[in-house]
Amino acid sequence: MTTVQLAQTVPATRAEGPGVRFAIWLQGCPLRCPGCCNQEMLGFEGGQGESTDELCRKIQAAHRAHTLEGITLLGGEPFSQAVGASILARFAHSLDLTVMIFSGHLLNELRESPTEGVADLLAHTDMLVDGPYDCSSPDTSRRWIGSTNQQVHFLTDRYSAEDSYWAEADTLEVRLQNGELSVNGFPAKSAVGIWKRPKPQK
Repeated sequence: MTTVQLAQTVPATRAEGPGVRFAIWLQGCPLRCPGCCNQEMLGFEGGQGESTDELCRKIQAAHRAHTLEGITLLGGEPFSQAVGASILARFAHSLDLTVMIFSGHLLNELRESPTEGVADLLAHTDMLVDGPYDCSSPDTSRRWIGSTNQQVHFLTDRYSAEDSYWAEADTLEVRLQNGELSVNGFPAKSAVGIWKRPKPQK
């Protein structure tokens, strides 16, 4: 049985790619980009383990409930758990769902990587946003893109740069469930206080 280390999931979101998507944040990233907005997802020792079989069941259930367009893998760094992530991507394609991935690695680096699962994950990716986050060059013109150095790669014909969703505004989603507040998406600068956890008082 294959397991992945999860930071969090959102079964139905419009803030992490085109249409309604099942978003999966994988725990752990080796890149440590300054200014990363998901600091709590950087450590590989965090999060919780879950089997890919269980996650596939959740994707299928969410698809039945919400008519998903696809899944989005982000984190953390999805290619650091490429074997498990490729199982999820392959399953999504079996349901005719699309796969979008945010990675801090460059596409040419991933294509040359000998790491198990990387080639398979790329083969089941429709749209890849690549490159390390550069907090000194925030991108304010492209939807979903963190910094101007990052590139969008359309690896299949499911999406293109001409699609109308690129002209829409970024969105921020806030949920309160069972007494816990979760936030995902891209906030305006004036909303940063909502999505950043306060530092503990000394």
